[in-house]
Amino acid sequence: MSEEQTAKPAILRPAEIKPHERGGGARTIPMVTRRVGSTSLLNGITEFEPEAAIGLHTHNCEESVMVLEGSAIAEIDGIEYPMGPGDTTWVPANLPHRFINASSTERMRIFWTYASVDATRTLVATGDTRTIDSERA
Repeated sequence: MSEEQTAKPAILRPAEIKPHERGGGARTIPMVTRRVGSTSLLNGITEFEPEAAIGLHTHNCEESVMVLEGSAIAEIDGIEYPMGPGDTTWVPANLPHRFINASSTERMRIFWTYASVDATRTLVATGDTRTIDSERA
């Protein structure tokens, strides 16, 4: 049997998955990962407390992010874009970007997808590179 024929589907419930604390008021809930059998993409949800942000970073593959809840600012290649629920980004590989919760009172949630199961994040400030999967182990 081919890999496609032996792969098993998964139903993932964010409320049942322990979040990974990212620091600074952000936490990530991994969804589709190698752990569930993915061989070609990663996705998950990141929640931001009021005014929380993640550091400027790049990835070795394309990324798409949809705002699920709240008001966001997507900073992509030095330009800030206001975003609300349903708004979606597409960020090419190696382009510096980050997400910021624009609200001082409400949480913000995003749904992200990486176009590779081998996706990495490189922090612009330090040059530190880690695989996305290792951050959410």
